[in-house]
Amino acid sequence: MTPPGVVFSNGERWKQLRRFSLTVLRDFGMGRKSIEGRIQEEAQFLLQELRNTQGKPFDPTYPLSRAVSNVICSIVFGDRFDYQDAELLELLKMMNESFRELSTPWAQLYDMNETLLQFIPGPQTKIYNLLEGMRRFIARRVRANAQTLDPSCPRDFIDCFLLQMEKEKENPDSAFSTKDLELTTLNLFFAGTETVSSTLRYGFVLLMKHPGVLEKVHEEIDRVIGRDRAPTVEDRSRMPYTDAVIHEIQRVSDLIPMNVPHTVTRDTLFRGYLLPKGTDVYPLLSTALHDPSMFKHPHTFSPENFLDESGRFKKNDAFVPFSSGKRVCLGEALARMELFLFLTTILQNLRLQPLQPPEELPDTPLESGFANIPPLYQLCMLPR
Repeated sequence: MTPPGVVFSNGERWKQLRRFSLTVLRDFGMGRKSIEGRIQEEAQFLLQELRNTQGKPFDPTYPLSRAVSNVICSIVFGDRFDYQDAELLELLKMMNESFRELSTPWAQLYDMNETLLQFIPGPQTKIYNLLEGMRRFIARRVRANAQTLDPSCPRDFIDCFLLQMEKEKENPDSAFSTKDLELTTLNLFFAGTETVSSTLRYGFVLLMKHPGVLEKVHEEIDRVIGRDRAPTVEDRSRMPYTDAVIHEIQRVSDLIPMNVPHTVTRDTLFRGYLLPKGTDVYPLLSTALHDPSMFKHPHTFSPENFLDESGRFKKNDAFVPFSSGKRVCLGEALARMELFLFLTTILQNLRLQPLQPPEELPDTPLESGFANIPPLYQLCMLPR
């Protein structure tokens, strides 16, 4: 049976879900000026939250997760959550823990022996319980939307999906079911939160480990944007160094090294090996992101990997953190916008202060499996 949800579906089901999801996400502003304003607004909420630390040491995990999740919440649920909302914090804890658990050796063992291990108690069942807890949260939101749905005025992604389900209720081959709604919403919420917030966490520690790079970013922000207005997406084209730094953070963090699994749609001969139709394959993004033939400094943090001799930003075909081809990440435009606006807003106003010498800061993943989980650390943020 094809797994439901846009990320793990195949064939016609995937085409229907992806086409629908992209259309609705764009209708609600993804990649457009309207969502830029929403990110800018959330960046100011985040900035205040960071200022509230009053220069004391803190773990950036949940402040960043709350801010990033609120952007996708505004599309999926039609509104943002207050940072102190207990339900949101519980959901983010489950999400953060499941992202980490998915990258443990137990998760990889479970993935290879699911038919056996799903019936045996043990650590491997923790992932299922966490994912089920998140699905139940989404299910509650779906029920609430269904009870107050106005077909003439859809409020969010869930409303649009419910209306599509009604349109296709007589179609036995429809990809629009309650289970697909719950899991596609969870796919969007999970992917739209953990990837960007984890990249920002990697970004902070990498910038603290390389104070010279951080100083150049501060200088470019002050020169191009100044201190009196909020950053905009248009600023990015005039900030090649900051753009290169963000790309290098994504490259070095190598967040999803094996990509999500793909399935061969027909018998395929690849480098002398026959891959039968239906074989699961993992396109290794990590090999492209560290390709010595494509990057000047493949194994070190160096913004020069994305700059030419004149200091202008230089694209690189091996930069594939969002994957490539037909199944490229459908939230790529949103993620790019968030990374630039959140990072520049924070660095425009605050200075990152490490608690130990730069060379002693952790830079190896906490777990490395499905994802490279950022190391745990604390820092201080001081007014500039």
